[in-house]
Amino acid sequence: MKVDLTTAIFKKSQRSGDNGCVEVATNLASVVAVRDSKETAGPVLVFTKAEWSAFVGGVRDGEFDL
Repeated sequence: MKVDLTTAIFKKSQRSGDNGCVEVATNLASVVAVRDSKETAGPVLVFTKAEWSAFVGGVRDGEFDL
């Protein structure tokens, strides 16, 4: 899926440490973009809003706890 990221506003989690973390752009019309905060010019993962919502719900529900 090719997505125009020129208007993406990436935000880093408040819980992110000095070693970096991920940044998420939720301001795009139909997708959510995720990138490595240490390599902002690197690759970007793109998810539909529904996919991102399902992932966040799984995190909140402890689905990915080890």
